[in-house]
Amino acid sequence: MLITLSHINKIYTTGAVEIHALDDLNIEIEQGEFVAIIGQSGSGKTTLLDIVGCLSHPTNGDYWLNEAHINKLPDSELTTIRNQQIGFIFQTFHLLPRKSALENVQLPLMYARATRTHQQDRAREVLTMVGLQDRCTHHSNQLSGGQQQRVAIARALANKPALLLADEPTGNLDSQSGNEILSIFEELHRQGQTIVMITHDPLIAQRANRRITLLDGRMIADESTESRTQPVLQEL
Repeated sequence: MLITLSHINKIYTTGAVEIHALDDLNIEIEQGEFVAIIGQSGSGKTTLLDIVGCLSHPTNGDYWLNEAHINKLPDSELTTIRNQQIGFIFQTFHLLPRKSALENVQLPLMYARATRTHQQDRAREVLTMVGLQDRCTHHSNQLSGGQQQRVAIARALANKPALLLADEPTGNLDSQSGNEILSIFEELHRQGQTIVMITHDPLIAQRANRRITLLDGRMIADESTESRTQPVLQEL
C-alpha cells in the first residue's frame, strides 16, 4: 500500500472554538491509482492534501507513505520525501517568471543535488513527455496557461516521484486546456503513476478511476469510476 491514513483528525483552535477540518479519516491508496478527492469548499480537501503531501501534521492519527511512518519523521527527512517522492501540481502553476521552462523543471533536480548534465537531460525528457520539447527556452510570459501547467507537471515528474498531488490543476484553465491536462494525467495513470487530485467539479473527478467525497471533514463516499464513460468538460 502506498498511502495509509488511519483515524486522521485535524483540529484548528481559534480562541475557545475548535474547528474539526478532518474527522476520523481512514483511507488507503495503492500504487498506480488515480484518485480524485472531491467536496465543496470547507470540506477538508486541501487540509487532507497538505497532510498527504507532508506539509502539515494531523492533530492525531497515523500516516504511512511507502511504509514510512510520516508522523515520526523529523523535518529534515520530510523535506527529502517532498523533494524525491512527491510531485506537487498547483492551480496557479508557481513557475519562476525569470526562469525558462527548462530551468523551472530543473529546480527539484537541483535541490536533489543531481549533476547539471542530468538536470538538463531529465528536464528535456519530461518536457518532451508533456509535449513541450519546442518550448524549453520560453519563459512563463511566453506560454499559455495550459502550457504553463504542462511545465508544472513536468517539474513535478522530474525526480520520478512515487506520488503526484494535484490541487485543482485545471482551475485556471479554459475547457480545452483543462481537458488536455486531464488527458496527460490519464496517460500517466496508464503508465503506472499514482495521482491524487483535489477538485470540486464532479466532471473532473470522473476522469479519475476512484472518487473519494468529503463533507465537513468526513469521508461520505469512496467509489470506483472505472466503468464510466469519459466525459468532456463543458466549463471549468
